[in-house]
Amino acid sequence: MAITHSTTGRNTMADALLALLDNGSLEFQTSAGAEVATLSLSATAFASASSGTAAANSISPDTSATGGTIAKFELQDSGGTGVVFGSVTATSGGGDIEMSSLVIGAGDTVSVTSLDYTAPV
Repeated sequence: MAITHSTTGRNTMADALLALLDNGSLEFQTSAGAEVATLSLSATAFASASSGTAAANSISPDTSATGGTIAKFELQDSGGTGVVFGSVTATSGGGDIEMSSLVIGAGDTVSVTSLDYTAPV
């Protein structure tokens, strides 16, 4: 039998983990780990989890991106340490984050309209 978690457990896990991201950032990176764009998370980065899922509060756009081709992301704490990691693909590509364009020019604006985190079942 696989390990599973109750809804209360999932909410607690999500809330504890996501609290580490308060005043943190969402950094988009190339496949080699170079920064392409960095977006700022709110003082309270995520709302409280419900059914194991929490929605990000306001995410500030990066209005002057470094540029490059996005392949992955890190959700970082306020000190820049990665806490959550995932893949990025074009829309309908199945990545943890899907974007309309992965190729970002230097100085471009990069924004995210919504971001949810779901704790493991």
